Amino acid sequence: MKKLSARRRHPLAAVVVLLLALAATGGLYAVFAPADKAQAEETSQSLAIDEGKKLYSVGCASCHGTGGQGTSDGPSLVGVGAAAVDFQVGTGRMPAQQPGAQVPKKKNIYTQAEIDQLAAYIASLGAGPAIPTAEQYSPEGADIARGGELFRTNCAQCHNFTGEGGALTHGKYAPSLEDVDPKHIYEAMLTGPQNMPSFPDTTMTEKNKKDIVAYLDAVNSDKTVNQGGLNLGGLGPVTEGLFGWIFGLGALVAVAIWVAARTAKAKKS
Repeated sequence: MKKLSARRRHPLAAVVVLLLALAATGGLYAVFAPADKAQAEETSQSLAIDEGKKLYSVGCASCHGTGGQGTSDGPSLVGVGAAAVDFQVGTGRMPAQQPGAQVPKKKNIYTQAEIDQLAAYIASLGAGPAIPTAEQYSPEGADIARGGELFRTNCAQCHNFTGEGGALTHGKYAPSLEDVDPKHIYEAMLTGPQNMPSFPDTTMTEKNKKDIVAYLDAVNSDKTVNQGGLNLGGLGPVTEGLFGWIFGLGALVAVAIWVAARTAKAKKS
């Protein structure tokens, strides 16, 4: 009897064996790690929101209100999403120097980490477009020809066919897209800043926006090859027509006057 009693297993032996087996197969990590990881991510997001709120109170609240509800000097930011913040602050348009028909692009005064914190806070006020991933706006794998068609159909009316920009009404303008960060081009289409209409995924698919970004990267970036010739600023048929009327017609008039003068002189002699 004593011998049988000595061989009886300890009540926790089965638990120890199970834990060892889980550790050997990575299951122990799977049991405990996800909760810790999720908690860490939630804590990090909360810290980002808190820091973003501090930055917002200093640089944005005077125009957009203490809770982002908007004032007479600035629109509501509830529901604009993180992408709108990343675009407006990342391009230096916000904070605005002064009110006007259009807020111009200027040097950015925030680091990317601070922009991310501001974006996290604004996103916490209401659901809106998220900051796109590099895969969404990277020109790699895009259809440049298709992007050109889409750009000429949806964007050239304001930005002209190569994205050189153009004048609008009442002091507004479509800015040049030369050397603009592909991420900011994608965000502009996604959020529709200032006078620009928005193109959400329900209106223009991610693939179409990616194609447009690739087209602009091909025709209007520092990597674009200039084939030579006088492109008249790339502003399209308006400047080309004006050039034709002023210089072409002017040259014809000058030749006609010269011929008439020579004819009159010949008759006199």
